[in-house]
Amino acid sequence: MNNKKYLSLIGLLFFSIVLITACKKNIPDERLSLGSDSQFTIKVYQPTLGRNTLFSDNFYVGSSSVPLDFKIVNMRRFTGEPAPELTEYFPVQVWKTAYDGTEKSLAEIEAKRKIENHQLFEIREHSGQFLMWSRANSNFVKAQADSGYVFDVEVSNSGGRKYFKDMKLRPFKERPYEPSNLNPLTGQAINTGVFPSYMENIRGEKTGRYLSPFDIEVQFKKNNAPGNSISFKFLDTLQQVIDPNKFAVTDWPNLVHGFNMVKNSDSVKFDVAYPIPLAAYPTKYTISTGQQARSMFRYDRQGFGNIRESAMLGMNFNIFEPGNWTIIFWFKTERPKFTND
Repeated sequence: MNNKKYLSLIGLLFFSIVLITACKKNIPDERLSLGSDSQFTIKVYQPTLGRNTLFSDNFYVGSSSVPLDFKIVNMRRFTGEPAPELTEYFPVQVWKTAYDGTEKSLAEIEAKRKIENHQLFEIREHSGQFLMWSRANSNFVKAQADSGYVFDVEVSNSGGRKYFKDMKLRPFKERPYEPSNLNPLTGQAINTGVFPSYMENIRGEKTGRYLSPFDIEVQFKKNNAPGNSISFKFLDTLQQVIDPNKFAVTDWPNLVHGFNMVKNSDSVKFDVAYPIPLAAYPTKYTISTGQQARSMFRYDRQGFGNIRESAMLGMNFNIFEPGNWTIIFWFKTERPKFTND
């Protein structure tokens, strides 16, 4: 290649570079839009204290471009005072590895969790979902009937920012277990217990009739001893203990995701990690949605005409507060019949 051709090629290449650069400079920066129709679909948030509560599907993106950035600003009490209980950071327990229900020990469960510092009511940065952490309780966080808190939310992207003002947070008092007999406003019991979730083929010892859920009262009791456990106990009409071994075909090892089972004539007890269930994830210990634990007690008896009756008593439940809990099944009208006809 001679020098003239070489110089021509260099000149053409230089001209191309200049042309491309000029074209790029003339292309306007692409900016994200922030639509006027974007909005929060929930303006008042009413979590129950003492449990992790996630509010999702609460923001309509509309014509805004994503990603969006969300930030709580100007959190204050309803009276206008600062709310340090919701702006300061507290240690909370988070999953660093997903829980799936196959964990074989408490140590394996705890190895999947860690402690992080978070504000007790926070917004997820890009989704707009709100989360109230279980660390919040009515000892220092205002709960109904108090008017609670008011806050604003800043939503932004490169197209601008928008403020949603005077949103409200009005928590309910703790209900450490569900189903609950506690009033969400006062935290006081409105009756002595709740009903079981399942019953089938349980006959009364005196009348021989099939008992209904209204014949049984389920009570949740917690003692203040150190440790985390759950026990199941059965009482007759006089509140005398019924031996749990009478529920002879119960799948005891899979009754709850617990460990170190101790079963005697008084109760059956497991060491557990809280809350129960540990996550809203379906396992063999939960209902199909994973939202509640499920414990089933079973026994067989020979009924009239030598027909085998398979009896069942079960409870769907949550316990949010750590400690030593006992779930009591009180047969308040008739003792169940375990013997054959």
